[in-house]
Amino acid sequence: MAWQLSLDLPLAVALGSEDFILSDANRAAHRMVTAMGWPEGKLALTGPPGSGKSHLARLWQATSEAIVVEDIQRLSPAAEETLFHLHNRLAASGGRLLLTADRAPARLDIALPDLASRLQATAVARIADPDDRLLRAVLAKHFADRQLVPMADVIPFLAARIERSFSSAAAVVARLDRLALAEARPVSRALARRALGTSLDIPAGRAR
Repeated sequence: MAWQLSLDLPLAVALGSEDFILSDANRAAHRMVTAMGWPEGKLALTGPPGSGKSHLARLWQATSEAIVVEDIQRLSPAAEETLFHLHNRLAASGGRLLLTADRAPARLDIALPDLASRLQATAVARIADPDDRLLRAVLAKHFADRQLVPMADVIPFLAARIERSFSSAAAVVARLDRLALAEARPVSRALARRALGTSLDIPAGRAR
C-alpha cells in the first residue's frame, strides 16, 4: 500500500467561549472559575491532560484583569521562587491568581516550603474524567479541529471502546487523521476499527 507523506502543521484549535463544552464533568469547575469571588483571590484549576484547563483559563483571563500560571506541577526551583513572590504581590494588591495543574496543590512536590504552604491553602476547582456525553463531544471537537468529518457511526463506535479519558480521545482522533490521510480514505467505522487495533506505523503530522 502506498503511503502519502504528511507535514507536521499546527492545528487551528477552536478556543472560543462557544467551543468550551459543558457537562457534569466540568460544570462545577466552570462555575467556580467564572465566579466573582475566590477565597483569598486565588484558585487552582485541576484536571487530567487535555481536559480543557487551558481553554477555560484563557476564557476567564480574557474577561478579567488577572494572572494565570499554568502547569504548576512542572515548576522549576527558579520558577517556584518567582511564583512565591508573585503570589505575595497579588495578595497584597488584591489581585487574582488562577493556577492550573494535573492534581491538587496539596499533592504537588513543591520544594519551597513557603510556597507549598500557600498553595495548600488554595481553593480547588476540579475537572473530572469525561462522562459519556462529554467524551462524545470532545471526540467531535478533535475531529472538527482537524477538519475531519467522520461518518455518523464513528463517534459512538469510538466512545464505546476507548478509555474514558481526554488523552485517549485526542490520541485516537490523531491516529485516525494520520491513517485517513496516508490512505486517502474517509473516516469510517472500518477505519476506526483498524485505528483501535493497530499501532499505526505512519509518519506523524498532517497535510490539509
